[in-house]
Amino acid sequence: MSDAYHELLDATIRHLETLKASGVRYISLSPEAIASLNGSRQRRSVSARRPAPAVAPQRVAAAPAPPAAPVAAPKTAQPDPVPAAVATASPALPSLGPEAKAAAFADLRERVLACIRCPHLASSRKNVVFGVGNIDAELMFVGEAPGADEDEQGEPFVGKAGQLLTKIIQAMNLTRERVYIANILKCRPDTPGQTTGNRKPTPQEMQTCIPFLHEQIDLIRPKVLVALGSTAVEGLLGKTAGITRLRGTWQTYRGIPLMPTYHPAYLLRNQAPAEKRKVWEDMLQVMERLGMPISEKQRRYFLSASAS
Repeated sequence: MSDAYHELLDATIRHLETLKASGVRYISLSPEAIASLNGSRQRRSVSARRPAPAVAPQRVAAAPAPPAAPVAAPKTAQPDPVPAAVATASPALPSLGPEAKAAAFADLRERVLACIRCPHLASSRKNVVFGVGNIDAELMFVGEAPGADEDEQGEPFVGKAGQLLTKIIQAMNLTRERVYIANILKCRPDTPGQTTGNRKPTPQEMQTCIPFLHEQIDLIRPKVLVALGSTAVEGLLGKTAGITRLRGTWQTYRGIPLMPTYHPAYLLRNQAPAEKRKVWEDMLQVMERLGMPISEKQRRYFLSASAS
């Protein structure tokens, strides 16, 4: 086997050991990964059964053994990234009754609130921001990470961007209580030396926290997911193509339709009606996928400069 294969295998084993130590009992594999593993097993089986070709004896002087390759010193750099073929989410849970589902959600919330896997975030946060809304929601919004307002109140999307998200939800004839809202990270990313502003979560922070979001989605079982911004898309799908290229096009998260769109904070920075219309067109697609009624007035939002 190649060195690259063994490095990937070692990285996979280390990641699985980390998940096991943090309490994760199961992982899921994509259909493509399962097919690949089955194909490798079949090829190994055929190879094992195939007899070795007979070699005629030859009188050839034995070649001297090659010198041993120097052993590289172990690296102490950042942890290896999660191999693409391994998903950190647990398998889809069996359908739970209302009481069992509520109990499972309460247990998950308790574990999230007590989490200290990222010591720098646990020490700087004011509150863990678990999520809010209906655990039986058909529609779930996923953002990036809590900001200062969310850290203060312990609820996602309560600042200016959150107020805009609430208006978008209401324009869909829904309420925050009927949908579910969560983030990739449950703690606000720390900003040492800064009193204001936010920062994007690091890949390691996202990798550490994303299993909690996977569990939330497994329990809620929404019919549609909306990823708010590029970080949410990266965390859920592993895609880094950029939200401008991906927004408005349906993606799939473990069998669930997912609509990428701009983060509300983007619309606070760019309030052009054309940009608002792009987000609204994404929401119209979501409403259509959910079979929601759409009025002619709703279809025409932000089609003119006077629209708001």
